[in-house]
Amino acid sequence: MNYHIDKTSAQSAYLQLYHRLREDVVSGAYPHGSKLPSKRQMAEDAGVSLVTVEHAYAILCDEGYLESRERSGYYAAYRAGDCFPGAPAEHFRTETNSRGAGGEFPFSVLARTMRKVLSDYGESLMVKSPNNGCAALRQAIGDYLARSRGIRVKSAQIVIGSGAEYLYGLIVQLLGRERVYAVEEPSYDKIRRVYRASGVTVESLRLGADGVRTDELRRAEATVLHVTPFRSFPSGVTASAGKRAEYIRWAAERNGYIVEDDFDSEFSLSSKAEDTVFSLEPERSVIYLNTFSKTVAPSIRVGYMVLPPALLDSFERTVGFYSCTVPLFEQYVLAELLRSGDFERHLNRVRRSRRKQ
Repeated sequence: MNYHIDKTSAQSAYLQLYHRLREDVVSGAYPHGSKLPSKRQMAEDAGVSLVTVEHAYAILCDEGYLESRERSGYYAAYRAGDCFPGAPAEHFRTETNSRGAGGEFPFSVLARTMRKVLSDYGESLMVKSPNNGCAALRQAIGDYLARSRGIRVKSAQIVIGSGAEYLYGLIVQLLGRERVYAVEEPSYDKIRRVYRASGVTVESLRLGADGVRTDELRRAEATVLHVTPFRSFPSGVTASAGKRAEYIRWAAERNGYIVEDDFDSEFSLSSKAEDTVFSLEPERSVIYLNTFSKTVAPSIRVGYMVLPPALLDSFERTVGFYSCTVPLFEQYVLAELLRSGDFERHLNRVRRSRRKQ
């Protein structure tokens, strides 16, 4: 195949080559399992250096489009149903690191990003963060959710906080302590404990094979339902599409709300990410939560929630005055990881590694 590189373009040669190769892999010109030209052959055909080809191939491997086989070459690893597409290429790194395939985020990438943020923002990192979080991170999260989860929201709907537990407390203050809150049984025990510590009554609703049992939903007195639709801990139950729709009907019938805790969903091995409850009813009744504790590191105590438009005014009145609990530096670091593609390349590495297990 002819891969002409425009040497007058403002875009670097390795990114031009990356784009062309990715298009051919995704379109099926290189079907899954087929072998690509060697680095040397590709360099000769494209009229570029061997280093340029190595950079392009390395990014494609990081993102899961290609697979490198020792002493054999590069092979197409993309299937049409794979999710987590790469972020816009303008921000791609010129260095790659394959560590972290077991789940840990590559420290070298994190350290490099921190140095870049310090250099780019300088003393402006010392100012106070906006109450809901800095605009850069909220926009980056919004773009990421649209790419990966089918959630399309305005950055004004996103609130940054120091982990899920802190955000649970904000939700109680937003929705009110007079409500009864329901959690899955079994579920991560700290969810129940945080709600009780916030002074609300908590019900436990037993799980079935596809989510909270219908008879449990009917008997519940609760008007707030906290669910983990993807692989609930410790049961491993994932809510079916029908059950997610049932949650929405449940909330509508009793003028209630659903707190959707999407923890660990990024590492799904499914060829298509499950529809979120929020994406099925994005206007009124669903609050979406997630964190970076599992996807980046437990020490990154940063979470976010997405509010439906119907709750925005109420949020501003009741809890919008709280200062953001996440340092501005950490917010800019996460924003850069999301914008650059490093975050999604890490997810792809982990998913690819788990598929082989």
